[in-house]
Amino acid sequence: MCSIILRISPGGILIGANRDERIDRAWDPPAQYWPEYPGVTAGRDRTAGGTWLALNQHGMMAAILNRHGTLGPAPGKRSRGELPLLALAESNLEAAAAKIQSLDAGAYRSFNFVIADATSAILCRGLESGAPAKQILTQGTWMITSGEPNDLILPRIARHMPKFDAAPAATWPELLADNSPPESSALNIPADDGFATVSAAVITLSASAPPVWLFAAGPPDIAPFEPVPLA
Repeated sequence: MCSIILRISPGGILIGANRDERIDRAWDPPAQYWPEYPGVTAGRDRTAGGTWLALNQHGMMAAILNRHGTLGPAPGKRSRGELPLLALAESNLEAAAAKIQSLDAGAYRSFNFVIADATSAILCRGLESGAPAKQILTQGTWMITSGEPNDLILPRIARHMPKFDAAPAATWPELLADNSPPESSALNIPADDGFATVSAAVITLSASAPPVWLFAAGPPDIAPFEPVPLA
């Protein structure tokens, strides 16, 4: 399961994210791959052609996470990787959320979808029927994995969310790289049965400066965090 952490404050939003995936599922590092979505920078999944984390020219971030028990594709379901692209075709947060809420959640396996700009963040839940439900994420620190946000019943959130809440922004890459045991609550998952943490990101959306995206093109305890060129 992937993880995303957001620290929402009056000055902007800090985002940390680890992508957990099949090691043999090929992908490309963040760039502008989609002519039909100009200004959208994202890593590209070579299997389905979508993405899990993206940033557009309006300073909006979008990320998609699987909910419990829904890893991978399913017959008759659309790829969830198209959702960040659809949302970031819009120019503001409310329009992006409305685009996701206009969709039939039954067309996709269940998901947590997060969108943010420098002032606000929204979670949309798709539960495989009806319209995705919308939740405003208020100021503070939020951690979302495969269930509900900040749900301390989930071992990964219980173990790591308080660390992100207390840590300065400069240490977030180090926190994302934590692969210490137990594996049941690890944030940076070591390779196991063909599955692992395959990349990581730290994104700063500032109310007073352009976005900054640092990307680790591999497990974040090994791969360095490098700036992503943004148009």
